[in-house]
Amino acid sequence: MKIRITRETLMDGSLRARQLQLAAEHPDTRWRTEAEMAALMNGILAEHRAGEDLHVFGYGSLIWNPAFDYADRKTALLRGWHRRFCLKMIMGRGTREMPGLMLALDHGGACKGVAFRIAGEKVRQELSILWQREMFGCSYHARWVTVTAAGGEKIRAVTFVINRQHPRYLPELSVEQTAALIATGSGDLGTCREYLENTIAHLAQLGLKDAGLQRIAKALPKPL
Repeated sequence: MKIRITRETLMDGSLRARQLQLAAEHPDTRWRTEAEMAALMNGILAEHRAGEDLHVFGYGSLIWNPAFDYADRKTALLRGWHRRFCLKMIMGRGTREMPGLMLALDHGGACKGVAFRIAGEKVRQELSILWQREMFGCSYHARWVTVTAAGGEKIRAVTFVINRQHPRYLPELSVEQTAALIATGSGDLGTCREYLENTIAHLAQLGLKDAGLQRIAKALPKPL
């Protein structure tokens, strides 16, 4: 069954229902409860002044499919973390038999992406939508970071980084190994190839490049 990540599927519960169905099919995979997710979101918001705007830093599919309401966005640089295909996917964009790969932020280096500004009065609602998307599985941690926008403006933002203790975290992958998994990874949400190509294309629209993603794209076998 194909399903899309949209504002509607996040808000009406259909994406959540599909996630729960997949969770039942993978009982050995750990999932966060609603109570756990609420506690994690409250922990993030405890470090944010109520009523003020909040920024979210996107580096992958959030750039081209945010699905949450934002007031504006601007390109920004995050230091200390880099964008990497390091999360093995056995659902969504992969299966147990033919796993795919997903992007996450891993330690070291730097990453150019997008800082989205959520209006203060909408922070809890829009962050709840993001939480349904990013925090149901245990593969990501939410954390505060500081990014630098054009002109040197420093912006405090929430982003989602890899959980290095997660069993599907892959610390060591060559360009060729990464390309091989992306070439075959496919699932309910589509293919890993389109995920990579969308990320590269939308970065380019913003005047941004990621040399690591470009190397992976060049190593991909041509589609049949």
